Amino acid sequence: MSDTNRPPIAEPEHFVFDEISREQIEIILRRYPPERKASAVISVMYTAQAQMGRLTGSAWVPRVAMDEVARQVDLAPIRVYEIATFYSMFNLKPVGRYHLQICTTTPCWLRGSDDVVSACMRATGTDHWGETSSDGLFTIDEVECLGACANAPMMQVNDEYYEDLNGPRTEELIANLRKGQLPTPGPTNGRQGSMPEGGPTTLTDEAALWSPQRYAAEREARAEAAADSLTAKPEGSSS
Repeated sequence: MSDTNRPPIAEPEHFVFDEISREQIEIILRRYPPERKASAVISVMYTAQAQMGRLTGSAWVPRVAMDEVARQVDLAPIRVYEIATFYSMFNLKPVGRYHLQICTTTPCWLRGSDDVVSACMRATGTDHWGETSSDGLFTIDEVECLGACANAPMMQVNDEYYEDLNGPRTEELIANLRKGQLPTPGPTNGRQGSMPEGGPTTLTDEAALWSPQRYAAEREARAEAAADSLTAKPEGSSS
């Protein structure tokens, strides 16, 4: 069932930050002088979205939550609405438990993001951007560059990055998510970070690499050499 066939989503009538969120907001607000608490608006709104995800399985920010955010940071509600509609990180309607945000910008496209998109739609039973699967588990969205170009193609699932994807690995990822298993974020092809596939090709001699331990040993050796030079007798001196 596509979103166009779903009944309109009813906004909740009220929103109250729970204990977990209140503790987080207290920490956030301590970062700013009291007269500058408005600077915390994005972090507080993200806390509201995370609470919705934690309690309902759908991470989004209803308007009543934005109103509560405005109260927390002493802003007019319209200012919070403006921020929420500007940043794509905030969802203004319910999303699936797993929000699949696929990068299709040039580096990912050149590396095969079309295969990732096809695999996502095939595995979730969706056929257009912004759609939520019939089981409510997945929402699929197209996003701009997420800054993981060295590991393209990639997508963000909720807050986690999954990189070096292709069609089969994407379908395997979604199958695990469907079973409630959240795979380890990062590259899906076995490489470490942004290293070349198969391992590093430079700086491969670990003994030659600088390290805190090597620095400490070098510093100690220099200190001993300096001490020896101070106690050494001048050349040609007699006892």
